[in-house]
Parts: sequence; C-alpha cells; structure tokens
Amino acid sequence: MAKPRPDQEPPPRRTGKEVLPAASRESLRTGPAAQPSGGKRARRVILDSGPAADAGPASNAMFVARFMEYIRHERALADNTLQAYGRDLRDFSSWIGARNAATLRVHDLGDYLAKLGEKGLARASIARQAATLRVFYAFLQLEGMITESPAELLAASRRDDTMPGTLSAEQVDRLLASPDPRTPAGQRDKALLELLYATGCRASEVSGMQLDDIHLAECFCKCRGKGNKERVVPLGTRAVAAVRAWINGHRLTFASHAAGNPAWALLSSRGNQLSRMRIWEVVQDHARQAGVPPDVGPHTLRHSFATHLVAGGVDLRHVQEMLGHASIATTQRYTHVDAARLKGVHGKFHPRG
Repeated sequence: MAKPRPDQEPPPRRTGKEVLPAASRESLRTGPAAQPSGGKRARRVILDSGPAADAGPASNAMFVARFMEYIRHERALADNTLQAYGRDLRDFSSWIGARNAATLRVHDLGDYLAKLGEKGLARASIARQAATLRVFYAFLQLEGMITESPAELLAASRRDDTMPGTLSAEQVDRLLASPDPRTPAGQRDKALLELLYATGCRASEVSGMQLDDIHLAECFCKCRGKGNKERVVPLGTRAVAAVRAWINGHRLTFASHAAGNPAWALLSSRGNQLSRMRIWEVVQDHARQAGVPPDVGPHTLRHSFATHLVAGGVDLRHVQEMLGHASIATTQRYTHVDAARLKGVHGKFHPRG
C-alpha cells in the first residue's frame, strides 16, 4: 500500500462504522498548542475551532448525535439513561458556548462540575454528569477524534451516603387512603399508589408494566428495571384488591379511548401509557391532600418500602432482590435506619441507656 504524500490527508481508520469527515476530525484533534516545549503532553483537547468558526456548534451536534447512536446500539443502555446522557451533553454544550472556549483542559471540566454544585445539583447528579463526560470523551478517543481525554482525570464523586427521605407507616396509610376509588381517576390512582408501595418499583418500572406482567391470583408481578433486567416482586392483599378493582373497573373505560387494545396496566384518561412524569404528579397531588411532606415522590415510596422491610427484620438479600439492586452495598444503607431505631429503643428502655 502506497504511503500518502505529506500534502495528502491520510486514509481514514477502518472501524466498521461511518468515518467522520476530515474537517470534523480536525476540529477535535489535539492541536499544536497542546504540545508544550517541556516534553510532557498537556491534557488539552480542542472541542471547537473557536468563536470565529461558524461550523463549531453544528459539528458538536454531530458528535453528540454519533455518541448517542453509539451508546444506544453498542452499549444497549436503557432509554432513561440515554435521555439523561442527552440532557447532560446539551447542558455541557450550552456551557461551552457561553464561555466561548476553544480548548478544554481537565481543570475546565472541573470548573463546569463546580458550577453545577453552585446551582444546587445533588451530588449524585454531578457524579452522573462527570460519568457522562468520561464516556463521551472516551468515545471520541475510540473513534480517533482526539488523542487524549481530559475527562479521564476527573475524579469520581464520592457516593452520597445520606439516607433518602422516607415516610412513616402512618403517613403511608394516609397517602394510600387519599384517592377516592369511586371516581375513575381515583380508582387508577389508588392502584398506582398501592403498586408503588407494595413493590418498591421505580416510576419508570410501574409506567412500563403491562397487564401480562401482573398475576393477581398468584399475588406477584414482574418488573423490568435498569438494563431491562426482569425481576419478580410479591404483591400484598391490599395491592391485589386495588389493582383488581382498577383492571375490572374503570380501566375498561380508559382503554376505550385508545385506538387499539392498550397493553399497559396503568392508563391515562385517553387510554395511553401513564407516563413517568404523570406518575410523579399523581403522587405529589395526593401527598398534598394527605398532608405528608410536599417533596414526596415515587422514589419516596420506594425508600419507604425498603426501610419498613428492613425494620421488620427482612433479610437484606431479599430486599436487594426485590429492589433490583445490582450490588448489596446499595441496599446496605437501609440498615442504618434499622440501627437508628434499635438505638432509640435501647436508649428508652435500657437502665444504662
């Protein structure tokens, strides 16, 4: 194979995928300014060709689009994860445009994450943003767009060990009693709240639950969690009664508004799948009516589910399986609640407490 002349563009690297145009590759290549005379290569990557370049934002959008296709098809990430990565990169692109920065170093990325903290983002959200940047720049490096990634030097944020908010058993009872099952929406909301607390499912898992996933006679349901992993969760008698009343009752009315025969267990008034955001709204509406803390959401019921099981003496491995946690370390934080309860009992009743 003949070597290209110095004035020629070298042939593109064969990766089995579409290769970006030469101009696009050049806009992301580590420039001469990134090679200091001291011999040690600086972690400096050109993301755009500068404020004077009109094609910069368009090129960035193309890189993001290619990255989204990569994580969708080659990494097979869940839809919610894809949406989160897309939001993170849009925020990051807006930040770059506001700074009019032509080059990025690791301390620039650190400044970006610091700004997120100043805006009040939770530690977990900032950690996810950092993970998004690491994966994005690793993709650019894999495709040969850059030679070194400044994001690989971003330290992973320390895991937030603060205990998420939970409700007491009495507060849960008030919340679950809030919907009026005599109305169509109230009957649906009753089934929704009972499902959330009985299973500890995430809002997205309940939203995606279909009729075939619910087995009322056997008192269990199937949930599809992160990574499309399926698990089986028992249903209590109250949840079974509420879901059966909904399926045999006003769900038929809601389904009649749809074009076909909807498969989703929970429906909107128009017969569509009940969205994750609508589930949040329903939980918060009934939380206000029940007089429980206003920041209650579906995840609060998930945490309450786990906390009450651990406090009742359920084995932590069983709780892990029902929550769908990949690691027992994630479930172990619920033991802190149980330890606090035991400490309170000890202090109240022990003579030397």
